[in-house]
Amino acid sequence: MCGSAASLGAKMDYGQLQAVMRRLALLAGAKIMQVYDGPDFDVKIKSDASPVTEADEAANAIIAAGLRAAFPAVPLITEEDAESHAQRAATFLIVDPLDGTKEFIQRRGDFTVNIAYVENGVPVRGVVYAPAKGRLFYTTAQGASVEEMGAHDLDHVGPMQPIAVNPAPDNSALMVVASKSHRDAATDDYIAKYAVRDMTSAGSSLKLCLIATGEADLYPRLGRTMEWDTAAGDAVLRGAGGVMVDFHSHDPLIYGKAGWDNPFFIAYAPGVELKR
Repeated sequence: MCGSAASLGAKMDYGQLQAVMRRLALLAGAKIMQVYDGPDFDVKIKSDASPVTEADEAANAIIAAGLRAAFPAVPLITEEDAESHAQRAATFLIVDPLDGTKEFIQRRGDFTVNIAYVENGVPVRGVVYAPAKGRLFYTTAQGASVEEMGAHDLDHVGPMQPIAVNPAPDNSALMVVASKSHRDAATDDYIAKYAVRDMTSAGSSLKLCLIATGEADLYPRLGRTMEWDTAAGDAVLRGAGGVMVDFHSHDPLIYGKAGWDNPFFIAYAPGVELKR
């Protein structure tokens, strides 16, 4: 591990970081779509029983090589590199090259490329790219969150639409988003504590981005997730004024934990009155 967390954070050029993460997400997304739009692809099962495809591996290779070249002193953790999971750091880059592999395999479109920079345990910058949906979200060099509109050209940044959570969610009629692939009775029981106007389902870190844009107000997750699943979406959500907390304590999530497991969590617009 190179350098202290403080020195790594002090040296980070957020403008360069934004440009590099955006470019690598687009490159990885293009490779993923080549596989997605092609003939059938092989699916392997990893040691944790989760699926992995050639798209996961190819996207990981693109992103890891690009981040290591641009930021060689910053520890890099990626889902598809098990050896990287042994690192311990408070400041690091963390990647899920294809979040929502189950959605990818079923060709449902709700998958994303997630790249984040965590500083002193907090995800401060991130990019979430949903190539099949044509949606690109990221934090700017200044820390605000945007959705880039247009064609997502590799070398030309399109119009950036500032995004923000619903500033005044109606607690008598909330919009709730939940997982497509991991919905369970415990989640439904928790959602039932709220007055819900409507519900939508989404896969991967898109759920966090829907809170960030104000398209939804509340997303509870009562199931296993890993830090690489959420760091980029958490950064985008924070940059849009949203909150993501431990389900039980309601404390903000901390990143860089041993094992990289998240607790159960709730993501929401701050005006939502959380239930216990």
